[in-house]
Amino acid sequence: MSAAAAERLAWPLEHLGEAIAALARRGDLTRSVQKPPPPGAELSVDRGALARWVGAACRSMGFEAERVQVVYRELDEVIRGSAPALVRLPGDGVPTFVALAGGERRGSVLVIGPDHRPHRLAIADLRAALCRELEATLGPNLEKVMAVAEPGGSDRKRLRTREALLGALSGADSVGDLFMLRLSPGASLLRQLVDSRLVRVLVSIAAGQALQYLLLLGSWWMIGRGALGGRLDSGWVAAWALLVTGSSLVRLYTIRKQGTFAIAGGALVRQRLLKGALSVSQDEVRRQGTGQLLGQVLESEALESLGLTGGLLSLEAGIQLAIAPFVLWAGAGGPLHAGLLVVWVVGTVALGVRYHRARTRWTEARVAMTNDLVELLIGHRTRVAQEPIEAKNQEADANLAHYVGHASAMDREGTRFRALVARGWLVAGMAGIGLPFVSGSAAPASLAIGLGGVILAYRALGQLATGMVSLSGAAIAFRQIAPLHEAAGRAEAPGLTEFAVTTGTGAKVEVHDLTFRYHQRGDQILSGVSLEIAPGDRILLEGPSGGGKSTFAAVLAGLRKPESGVVLLGGLDFATLGAETWRRRVVTAPQFQENHLLIESFQFNLLMGCESPPTRQSLREAEAICAELGLGTVLSRMPSGMLQVVGETGWQLSHGERSRVYIARALLQNADLVILDENFGALDPENLERALRCVLARARSLLVIAHP
Repeated sequence: MSAAAAERLAWPLEHLGEAIAALARRGDLTRSVQKPPPPGAELSVDRGALARWVGAACRSMGFEAERVQVVYRELDEVIRGSAPALVRLPGDGVPTFVALAGGERRGSVLVIGPDHRPHRLAIADLRAALCRELEATLGPNLEKVMAVAEPGGSDRKRLRTREALLGALSGADSVGDLFMLRLSPGASLLRQLVDSRLVRVLVSIAAGQALQYLLLLGSWWMIGRGALGGRLDSGWVAAWALLVTGSSLVRLYTIRKQGTFAIAGGALVRQRLLKGALSVSQDEVRRQGTGQLLGQVLESEALESLGLTGGLLSLEAGIQLAIAPFVLWAGAGGPLHAGLLVVWVVGTVALGVRYHRARTRWTEARVAMTNDLVELLIGHRTRVAQEPIEAKNQEADANLAHYVGHASAMDREGTRFRALVARGWLVAGMAGIGLPFVSGSAAPASLAIGLGGVILAYRALGQLATGMVSLSGAAIAFRQIAPLHEAAGRAEAPGLTEFAVTTGTGAKVEVHDLTFRYHQRGDQILSGVSLEIAPGDRILLEGPSGGGKSTFAAVLAGLRKPESGVVLLGGLDFATLGAETWRRRVVTAPQFQENHLLIESFQFNLLMGCESPPTRQSLREAEAICAELGLGTVLSRMPSGMLQVVGETGWQLSHGERSRVYIARALLQNADLVILDENFGALDPENLERALRCVLARARSLLVIAHP
């Protein structure tokens, strides 16, 4: 193994933008590649700033980068399966990067070199470059152990023993950073299907199903002709067996491909919906009730399961229905029999439309009931204490009657659809060959072919009906979650200066003639507001409830867009800095009802706004801030300390303890301006004094919102 081979093919920091552009062209991640500006020298020592620069560079080209910390035990697996990706080679000097462009082949991976040409690099050489520092640290001790464990072993055996010892001693140790380049989940699903090669899988499924039924028809023809012609000898039987076996093998192949498509396609759908959920604006969330949001979660599950199942079933049914008319044409019924099937398929589609409309009305009633039920459960205690007994169930009874009516209508349409489509065709199809059979004008072979066509169409129509029912559910589910799907496509371009901006340094915040209203024709919440917050300022903003204090904080933090006016940070506006940079440099801890502890570790909740994975320095700072806020005693009571799971199903924190966690979360982001929106109201005098001391000492600039 030679680390020098990897170093020769590595890109220096100043050409990192070219490396990203080369990988984008190779992986077809973007239609037009525009290289970002060269990175600054400060990225050599600040890994967090480097990760942000890579993310901004990728977003400027229309895709994204995911930072992965590579540990020793997963190194080979990551190298083989992460392309296209940038791998940072370890070292204390100016960082260098290997541009992975392809998967493994004969123990090597494809990389793009600084000459913009593809090269083959042995995985062992890349592994040696990444593990060089780790092996140098453990090397002397390893050699002593090797001398005792393998004193006379072969070189190959000693190498395996050495790797096993390294894995045991440092399996969870990081050996470097890797940036996986990929399309954003917000990109069009068609492009993602093409990029993930699922279109090829879908084509192979269709081709496999067509081949399967052609082989099956061939087996029917062969056995039928042999039996009816009196030539059913061993050769005919062997040929029939081969066709049936081939059809079965092709069927197994298509089933496997269907599973691959369902799993990978479902993952793409989930990623896009998650992206959409994270991109929904604050106002859009406010306009929907808890029940509506829960309904969207349920419908997203239906979209994945019903859409993929229904699509694959309908595809298979369509292939069978494309073959069946030709079989019927060749049978005893002739062209009229084939025409009857075409008319029957048109009628099936019409019945499917009627069923879809009934199911749509039922779904709307069900979602409305779900929303009402969740709201009633949330306010159950209030209703018990306040609402008259006779009024409690009147609205629920009316809603239930409305729902039952739509459910009954949907059941009637569904029963008619499922019963008439396949079974009705069986009667009509048999009638199509009944006259030739009774009159005796048709040969036995043509009767057999016609009967086979009827059975083939019967099976296809049954699958078509099932597939259309699933697709109906998927279409309705998609309409319910359309806001999430649309939100995922909102691309947030990096700011013009984001490539040069690293961390906050105490910039001045300026507000000039700010105006804001929630609705286009609503009253102005903020009007003509002007303010300057210089580095080191500590400002208390007081006012009555509903006076616009929290709205003003949301505008400053970039969570809401003003109707007019200018908000500047260090002389630059929101569009120039970009959303990510602005929200990293102006941090807010919202009011208690809008702030949450996620069901995760205490450490995760503290550092969720910081660099991930957390560094030792950020962990030490978190512990120090917790001690200053009086949370040290809370941590000492937790069995797992910082790793203790908190939240609704974890360790329960009091109102005041949660407030201090929210304050610590904001301070740990090391921002230019920290905004605390009524975060001190739940604290007793002793903890209030502690919190104020901590906040005043650590915040560069501070805006505290409180009631008079």
